[in-house]
Amino acid sequence: MFHKLLIFIMLLSSLFSFEVQKPQIYDDQNISGWLMSEKLDGVRGYWDGKKLYTKNGNLINAPKEFTANFPPFPLDGELWSKRDDFSFIQSTVLDETPSKNWEKITYNIFEVPEANGDFLGRLESAKEWFEIHPNPHINIIKQIVCKDEEHLQKYLGEIIELKGEGVIVKNKKEPYQTGRSPHILKVKIAQDMEGITTGYNYDKDGKLKSLKLKLDNGVIFNLGGGFSELEKENPPKIGEIVTFKYYGFTKNGVPKFTSFLRVRRGE
Repeated sequence: MFHKLLIFIMLLSSLFSFEVQKPQIYDDQNISGWLMSEKLDGVRGYWDGKKLYTKNGNLINAPKEFTANFPPFPLDGELWSKRDDFSFIQSTVLDETPSKNWEKITYNIFEVPEANGDFLGRLESAKEWFEIHPNPHINIIKQIVCKDEEHLQKYLGEIIELKGEGVIVKNKKEPYQTGRSPHILKVKIAQDMEGITTGYNYDKDGKLKSLKLKLDNGVIFNLGGGFSELEKENPPKIGEIVTFKYYGFTKNGVPKFTSFLRVRRGE
């Protein structure tokens, strides 16, 4: 009986085990001839052929209407509404009970993991599927051939001006691979990082001044920028993981010019 139970648990866990492709950070690599696209600030959505999951394998309770006509093969993309709208996207997509807000969400496909061919060929397989099986929520992310570093920086500037997050550049010749890949790069003016909330600092009026955050490497620092008045009144709970942006490090390894972005909630 025990062995049967163990086998069942192993089989069950394997149903939800997958590894997604992850970008490295752009650091002046030669990207001439690569493809670039806007990096959408939404919730990663992996379609396994039957259901949608977050990048960490948590089930996304999307309405049946949203995933109507999705293919029997995997897709990888971003669940998104518009720029500078992450709080709405996160609350909608990660809600256990799907709401009418899903009508404003689109599924923006940037990979077809099990398709054959190069990058554009893989995207073409998704395009061909949805031409025959239409779905109004589907968007295949537009790819632009990157001429050189100057072209990349110009495009990045245009995206930032529109309150976008950044750019992804990808080597179109490479086959799909999981994990952290040198053939897909994330380009941003500011980088982001996560830390665990360990405490609070308050001003003389009792209002939140900053969070005490602990990084993976053990560094503890105070995060004070980027909070709205509502977030100051309802700050992240002790133990919650916070994402923040920063611009480099001090000589002691403390992130510089930090600003709160969001709390990570079960992605």
